[in-house]
Amino acid sequence: MDKLPMTIRGKAMLEAELKKLLLEERPSVIRAIEEARAQGDISENAEYESAKERQAMIEGRIAEIQGKLAGAEVIDTSAIKADRIVFGAFVAIVDTETEEKFNYQIVGVDESDVKKGMISILSPLARALIGKKSGDTVTVQSPKGDKEFEILSFDYK
Repeated sequence: MDKLPMTIRGKAMLEAELKKLLLEERPSVIRAIEEARAQGDISENAEYESAKERQAMIEGRIAEIQGKLAGAEVIDTSAIKADRIVFGAFVAIVDTETEEKFNYQIVGVDESDVKKGMISILSPLARALIGKKSGDTVTVQSPKGDKEFEILSFDYK
């Protein structure tokens, strides 16, 4: 599997979630299982079943985060000096039809949040922007049909 890029901020977010899962959530669910077992017959104990399901979800998420961190290529976006758009770029674009302007940063999959202006490196828009420069026009397929954007500017912070 290829390494997926991730910003320093994205890595810190995953590490914080992992720490919370390991130090708070896991011990909490273990206590809940012990308490449910202490109630006697576990074959028909809904609290026990619920705690076991929660434990499985927590363990699954821990494994998922550890895998993502192990397979991540952490990039300091402030150190990037590129004459074209690459991962980590802050990009200003305009919809050529509506003249609506948008500002996005191209980030890792786990840190994307369109409402906060962060789009995944794997999103159709980010994929269209990669390798382009200011003044270029890109076409992106969307559920509402093809959308055309002009790149106004980009930089790295």
